[in-house]
Amino acid sequence: MSEPIMPPVDELKGRPFSFYPPILNITHNEWTLKEATWSEMLVSNTKMHLEVAVPRRYFGQISQIEEPVMIVGLNRELEYKTGAIWPTERKVLAMPGKVLPMPRKKGEASDEPKSPGAFRSITGLGDSGTDSRISRMILTIFGAVVFVGILVWALVEFTPAAKPTFVAKDQAYLELTRDDDFHAVVRKLGAPSLDRFKSTEGEIHYRALTYNGRGYVIILMGTEREQVRYIGTLSHSGDPKKDWQPMHYVEFAKGATTVSMLRTLPKF
Repeated sequence: MSEPIMPPVDELKGRPFSFYPPILNITHNEWTLKEATWSEMLVSNTKMHLEVAVPRRYFGQISQIEEPVMIVGLNRELEYKTGAIWPTERKVLAMPGKVLPMPRKKGEASDEPKSPGAFRSITGLGDSGTDSRISRMILTIFGAVVFVGILVWALVEFTPAAKPTFVAKDQAYLELTRDDDFHAVVRKLGAPSLDRFKSTEGEIHYRALTYNGRGYVIILMGTEREQVRYIGTLSHSGDPKKDWQPMHYVEFAKGATTVSMLRTLPKF
């Protein structure tokens, strides 16, 4: 097995950062790097007297977001329990087992008549060889039609060029940068039609400024409610199939962007 890639320790030392997704069961999501070894990264919470070791194999990409906070991606959802970091386990409910038929005494006839299959009950076909061949042919044709329908649906659904696109009434949002806060956005675009907040479990705050007349939503993000900054623009047309799609995002050094964060942001 190849050794996991070591996160850039020099970029994290002495600088606060937040995990995405946040570590469950820990209310404050701002950390600093204390120590790094070949197998784990020892991090310290900036507001809680808490130090935990995160295995290096769970570290993903680092977004070079200086303001309001640097984001360190995790490739697994983690949780804090019993004084350590563990991967989150989702409980799976088992389906009930197959009901076994009641045993019958030897030589006892069955009271239940043998019923035809579901397909034969619908079509009225019997058990003769000719009827069986016709049944197989009809099933084959029906299966081919279903397969072609699924294939066409998959091409339309997962081909980007085939998906409907949305164009806003203006492109004033292209003037926004990662340094713009709420007041800078209002100076450039005017007052929003709707202003609302959303906070995650790890205390990352999102602010959505909806511009109904313009057809888009401006998204701000940060660890402090009053210091959120611009990270991108989402579509807003009233059509659920076209709404909440990234139209503009922020680019950083080393090719990092906020587009993946915008795509996974739940609608609020």
